[in-house]
Amino acid sequence: MAQMLDPPNPAPQLPLKPDLFQILLALEDGERHGYGIIKEVERSTDGQIRLEPSPLYRRLKRLLDSGIVQEADKRPVPELDDERRRYYRLTDHGRSLITAEAQRLVALAGSARVKNLARAAPRPTSA
Repeated sequence: MAQMLDPPNPAPQLPLKPDLFQILLALEDGERHGYGIIKEVERSTDGQIRLEPSPLYRRLKRLLDSGIVQEADKRPVPELDDERRRYYRLTDHGRSLITAEAQRLVALAGSARVKNLARAAPRPTSA
């Protein structure tokens, strides 16, 4: 039986760029294909982050090569799927990486200085 290795320490890879964090978040709740990732990131950021296909697939290739994501083995039933699609999922390392980044962001957002800045920001007015 193969021994399970602990995922690498995520700290040297932090902080994550916002688009990379959103890609990993899109995969956190399950497997997705590229277009599904694009749509989930757009939806979850209210359109603030829009991914273009070519840069996304370059990013996914790097994530595959670094062991952060992997291609999923399972596929939807053929009637609901396009055989050209590749589905991606987080590895244990990918999951530890987004968890560490989420913890870093919560700690940062919870700092008194950040809270004071947020309180001092002018409130948007409704038209």
